[in-house]
Amino acid sequence: MKTRLGCLSNKSDSYNDFSEFLPPAQAKCVKLSTEEVKHWADSFDVLLSHKYGLTAFRAFLKTEFSDENIEFWMACEDYKKIKTPAKLSSKAEKIYKEFIDIQAPREINIDHTTREETKKSLEQPTPASLNLVQARVYSLMEKDSYPRFLRSKFYQDLLNKTHTHCQRKSV
Repeated sequence: MKTRLGCLSNKSDSYNDFSEFLPPAQAKCVKLSTEEVKHWADSFDVLLSHKYGLTAFRAFLKTEFSDENIEFWMACEDYKKIKTPAKLSSKAEKIYKEFIDIQAPREINIDHTTREETKKSLEQPTPASLNLVQARVYSLMEKDSYPRFLRSKFYQDLLNKTHTHCQRKSV
């Protein structure tokens, strides 16, 4: 058991290739320059707004077993795009049960007051109902996870190995 945990805790140090964390079904070349990867260090917004930056950050958080925050943030981004009240209500309930509820399987780390305010705002869901809690989670990632990502061997290896990677489609 100890050996298994040791291997898992070192997972972020065993990064070999950018293509390792791309979805296996992708069948295209990924053109990623060193300049693009360097640009991710400019700000957390820049990282999240870049398709492969977001993918890399998600993969890094998975190696640390802490990807619930980015998954929640992405779910909130999708939630804000919903136009119909019925779909808003359904998606709000799903997000609440998965991430916010005290018994949620992927519970995010938020204070009691934020949890209660969010629960109340979701009684009559609007596209802005999750803004407060999303902002709190964003801030947490920006101040904690993002600096760790930039210091990680995962990011440094990616920075040093950037060039075109082709991935073949699995048959």
